[in-house]
Amino acid sequence: MSAPSPAVFLDRDGVINLDTGYTHKVEDLVILPGVAKGCRRLIEAGFKLVIVTNQSGIARGLYTKSDYQRFTERLLELLATQSVHFHGVYFCPHHQLGEIKQYSKDCDCRKPKPGMLLEASKDLSLDLSKSYMVGDRPSDLEAAVQAGVIGQVLIATGKVLTDEGIQKASFVADDFLAATDWILTNSK
Repeated sequence: MSAPSPAVFLDRDGVINLDTGYTHKVEDLVILPGVAKGCRRLIEAGFKLVIVTNQSGIARGLYTKSDYQRFTERLLELLATQSVHFHGVYFCPHHQLGEIKQYSKDCDCRKPKPGMLLEASKDLSLDLSKSYMVGDRPSDLEAAVQAGVIGQVLIATGKVLTDEGIQKASFVADDFLAATDWILTNSK
């Protein structure tokens, strides 16, 4: 059995693609600048890439699990044409105040809880102590801290920066390539 691998966990909306608010329509899919190039550099450096995304719009009845899956499949297809492949995609469809009963609950997977990262770690044999999280909200970073991820990067392309987010971050990046540079420099 091989040694566990380092990973870079990526939030989806606001980090990989433009966040339009409950983003789920394929026609609204816009991959953010520098994402493909940065992901290729991380892969070349030996990181496994894993998407971990809260999708409370499913619980809220704003879109379906099938809508989420169509959007994600298209995102993965577009990035694959640019030589970017993910080892895993994990999502949380839950929210305590959801309208859809089967998804209306408090769970262990919704960030800031670490459930998705811990599940990915088990499934993909990841070394969390050598892994990084790139997110656009304090909840992304908190999930990483709780999972034992070594570095948390707050990317400024997503939600408005908050003092809470800046305090939780190991680094605040202006864009995805700056996040990539920091991870590569600090993982040596």
